[in-house]
Parts: sequence; C-alpha cells; structure tokens
Amino acid sequence: MRTKSLVLIVSLGLGLGLAAITMGSVQAASEQVGEVSTAFRWVGRNDRVVVEAYDDPKVQGITCYVSRARTGGVKGTVGLAEDRTEASIACRQVAATVQFSAKLPLQEDVFTERMSVLFKRLHIVRLVDPKRNTLVYLTYSDKLVDGSPQNSVTAVPVPASNPIPLK
Repeated sequence: MRTKSLVLIVSLGLGLGLAAITMGSVQAASEQVGEVSTAFRWVGRNDRVVVEAYDDPKVQGITCYVSRARTGGVKGTVGLAEDRTEASIACRQVAATVQFSAKLPLQEDVFTERMSVLFKRLHIVRLVDPKRNTLVYLTYSDKLVDGSPQNSVTAVPVPASNPIPLK
C-alpha cells in the first residue's frame, strides 16, 4: 500500500512537472522528409537518422531541415528513450520571395521539441545579422542540468532589396 502511494505521488509530480515545462515552450511543427536505419533492433523500431523540415513561422519562404538521431528499441518505440544530442541543420529559401509576418528580434528561439521524457530539448534559434541582411539559424540541445556544446549553424542571405524588419 505504501509503495503504491509513493509511486502515485512520484508519477503525479513528474506529470505536472512535464506539463509545466511543455506549456511554457515553443512547440515545433515539423514534417518528416525521410529517415535511414542505422542499427537493427530485434524488438521495436531500429535506431535511425531522421530528416525533418521546419517552416519558419515568422519568415514565409524559409524552411530549415534538421537531421538527428532517433533511438529505437522498446524504449524508443514507446517514447521513453533519450535521443542523442547531435543534430545538423540546413536552412534554405524555398519560395521566390521571402516575406516577414512580423518584426524580428535579433535572437529568437523559434522551434523547440522534446528529445526525452524529461528535461532534454532540441532548439532552433534564429539570429538576425542586420549588417549582412542575413538570417542565421543555430540548432543545439539542452538539459535542465547539463546541456551539450554540440551545435550546427546555417545562414540564409536575404536580398538587399528586402531589408529584415527588426524589433
């Protein structure tokens, strides 16, 4: 009886903590472009590298492609595995013109997505280089206690005839 109560209390606490973390963050809207298998698993999905496309919500005509490892097996299949922190990013102009739906801050966390059940997230940050009229995108992951210095960066020049609107 005592053990069941303790398990219930811990489960409720973790659930509330996870809800609080996810409510205050930007939620990524990604579209999977493809994946390749990297390691066979007897049970559950294989380990794989997944490529996803993210459209910048404030800059129409810019799409970022992120590749990252996804852990398979039983834990990965049910969403309990912790994915590796490495990711790569390439952003491109995918429309004839780039259009801005709002003024942009010099730095903004535009996408974030959970990489483990608790406390680990993938971030895509947009930085504006006004001197060169360029949008720079950085991807990295963090943890509540210990983040990773591994990162990847890409840049998309915007034509000089279309200045980036700044906040």
